[in-house]
Amino acid sequence: MKVNIAMSARHVHLDEETKQMLFGDTELTKAKDLSQKGQYACEETLTIKTDKDKIENVRILGPLRKHTQVEISKTDSFKLGLNPPIRESGDLENSETIILINNDKEVEVRECCIIAKRHIHVDNDTSRKLNLIDQEIVKVKINTDRGGIYDDVVIRVGELYTYEMHIDTDEANASHISQGDTAVIVKL
Repeated sequence: MKVNIAMSARHVHLDEETKQMLFGDTELTKAKDLSQKGQYACEETLTIKTDKDKIENVRILGPLRKHTQVEISKTDSFKLGLNPPIRESGDLENSETIILINNDKEVEVRECCIIAKRHIHVDNDTSRKLNLIDQEIVKVKINTDRGGIYDDVVIRVGELYTYEMHIDTDEANASHISQGDTAVIVKL
């Protein structure tokens, strides 16, 4: 069961309330579509800040969500002085607080910052063909010169998903993964 690997750099998902506080009634501008249907990178970026440090030019991804979510890597967390949990998207309870800045506008958002858990998006047809079940945990063999086995990879099945594994930049760098590399799913 081969799957393409995509790297996910730090980014921000905004909810309507936070978007209003940072940008007012201005609509965010789509820069390019992402591999997952309906998802896109915006032209706009934000600065993410803590008491320790900040990271500028963090891309906003659209469309708007129910809750604001900031996804960073473990390396980013050291710079920011945070200890965010490794979680699936949307699981924000007891996660880290961060300040979002757009020019002169600042918003502190509580329980919004996580390190995204590695996962595989699977469309419904592929899920049936490969017998992959939503929330199933699998291992994945990485096929690079510094590859290895990634444990605890969650399967996420959805109608609009594109079949693809998502990891963060720390994982990609550690395993010498480039965009378009593949992995093999190993069922437990």
